[in-house]
Amino acid sequence: MANRIIDAYAQVYDNLRRHDARFPEPSYLRSISVLGQRGYGMSDVGAGRSSPGSSLLIRVVDEPDTRPVWFLCWGGCNTAAQALWEVRQNRSAAELERFVSKLRVYDVLGQDNAGTWIAKTFPKLLYIRATGVYGWQPSDGWLDSHVQNHGPLGAVYPDRKWATEGDTPSFLHVIANGLNDPDQVAQGGWGGRFDPVKKRGIRGMSCMQGEDAVYDPYEMYGNSSEGAGAISRWRPAYDNDFAARMDWTVTSEYSQANHHPRAVVNGDDSKRVLYLTAAAGSTVTLNAEGSSDPDGDALTYGWSYYREASDYDGTVSISGANAVVANVNVPAYARGRSLHVILTVRDDGAPNLYAYRRVVITVQ
Repeated sequence: MANRIIDAYAQVYDNLRRHDARFPEPSYLRSISVLGQRGYGMSDVGAGRSSPGSSLLIRVVDEPDTRPVWFLCWGGCNTAAQALWEVRQNRSAAELERFVSKLRVYDVLGQDNAGTWIAKTFPKLLYIRATGVYGWQPSDGWLDSHVQNHGPLGAVYPDRKWATEGDTPSFLHVIANGLNDPDQVAQGGWGGRFDPVKKRGIRGMSCMQGEDAVYDPYEMYGNSSEGAGAISRWRPAYDNDFAARMDWTVTSEYSQANHHPRAVVNGDDSKRVLYLTAAAGSTVTLNAEGSSDPDGDALTYGWSYYREASDYDGTVSISGANAVVANVNVPAYARGRSLHVILTVRDDGAPNLYAYRRVVITVQ
């Protein structure tokens, strides 16, 4: 199936490049599309069980790139487990620690016992097990209208047999859209939001019949109380993002499709989370001047307090919440707390596209 998708991608690649030059060449995608473990869970991990997938993961982590490497575990985690097993067997303790420190895991539903082995064996590893991955997805009708009828790439999007797009939050979590830092699991973004403290005993799918218990105690980051609601709160943005990219596949004219605006806060035009400090009872001015749209579309602005991600549970008022410049009124009783403020910039193109910036204010 992966080869069929890449072949279809190759047919629309020239169109995609006209809309965003960062789309990778089909030949590159083919070079990194390899098979991992073929068996189930830890039964396919160990001596002599190296796979092209586990070898590729090791090579990627060993590259002199300081950015973290995310393992997105969908049908199970044993390809990642094999890579970690090999490194643990063949390298010094210091080398293993450096290797593990560069890794992150986002595990959807816990679909084999290898994920639990990883969490147990490498307790310092940033490990997310997301179980709140249903209820946020687009409908079958939406997919038919906005994806499946859009050229060669849309044509290879399969009809749903069970739930559609169930594993996608793992990918959405690491999209650099200005909304969150993936390493800060409690911030929340398109991939969901997670409790800031690891929990014991987050079990995988029921079909594993208690296999996780073999590794007790183990700890993972799990979904916050919002569950899948931490994803679906962003529904218009991620749906429209998908629809716009599918539009790009069927038109070579840049002017015939919509493109994402860019959000700027206080002169910073990156997509980093901004961290500020402020005194209790003070006012923090946030300025979105310089935000822009490549199509010249009109922009609307929204500043909102993300209460669930903050550790201050009271009310935070924002003056000018729908203006370019907003003033955050820091509560007098919020000393020692953090306030998460989200800037949402939306264009008036079709479909509307969004850009974000998160500002975290530590109250002193």
